[in-house]
Amino acid sequence: MRRQLIEEPLSNHTSFRIGGPAAFYYEPETREEIRDLLLQCKEEGIRTAVIGNGSNLLVGDKGFRGAVIRLGEGFGAIETDGNRLKAEAGALLAKLARTAANAGLGGLAFAAGIPGTVGGALVMNAGAYGGEMKDVLESAELLLSDGSVRRFTGAELELSYRHSNIPELGAIVLSAVFVLQPGEKEEILAEMKRYAASRREKQPLEFPSAGSAFKRPAGDIAARLLDAAGCKGLRIGGAAISEKHAGFLVNLDHASAADVRAVLKEAADRVEAQSGIRLEPEIRFLGEF
Repeated sequence: MRRQLIEEPLSNHTSFRIGGPAAFYYEPETREEIRDLLLQCKEEGIRTAVIGNGSNLLVGDKGFRGAVIRLGEGFGAIETDGNRLKAEAGALLAKLARTAANAGLGGLAFAAGIPGTVGGALVMNAGAYGGEMKDVLESAELLLSDGSVRRFTGAELELSYRHSNIPELGAIVLSAVFVLQPGEKEEILAEMKRYAASRREKQPLEFPSAGSAFKRPAGDIAARLLDAAGCKGLRIGGAAISEKHAGFLVNLDHASAADVRAVLKEAADRVEAQSGIRLEPEIRFLGEF
């Protein structure tokens, strides 16, 4: 076991830099340790939550009164096999995209700027710039709640916009295989560079956030609706809708989870009053609020 901690502040493990403590916090190094932890917690009636890079997560101010298992550096291996990449769940998407580009494989450039891990990206079918994980996923290896391991095809995971059935299965992603298309290395790297420049220009990368705050509504764009409803700059406590990009909710100054939730509600209320559309948070919530 890499680390075992008690009352570990989860603000240390989320991109928002917000969140109370986990009663128990683990960083396992092997699959056997993950399985044993899950089975032990199940036997003892302890709630569990698995996180990766914590990049799409808001943890409550009271923390999580259970066991948090983080799959990080110890599960970050990536292997190239022809036009396929096999990656463990803790591999960062940025590293996955760079590995693909350096191997002359296209299809993952969209993922280069997503600050999450492979496991988290599959759970929510992460995407950007018109690409999604479902476009390139061949299969994923999941650890099921009974301790068994099974490989699922992309179709079996029912990937759709910011959704998979992995939470419903009560499963944990262990690894994934991606099928990519041969391409010119320099062209792929240039595409990634263009996306990076666009992010720096348009997104508030200088502040902690959890990425896009709201899901894209059918037939429209959340940022446009938020801007039209006068939400840019909306601030409660230390949390605010970014002045630079209305789709981002940022931690301006020691924001609490309560501040973030209040801004999310106020922004959704304003958009609904102005357009009749109720925005749904893209951010996932964990713990006691």
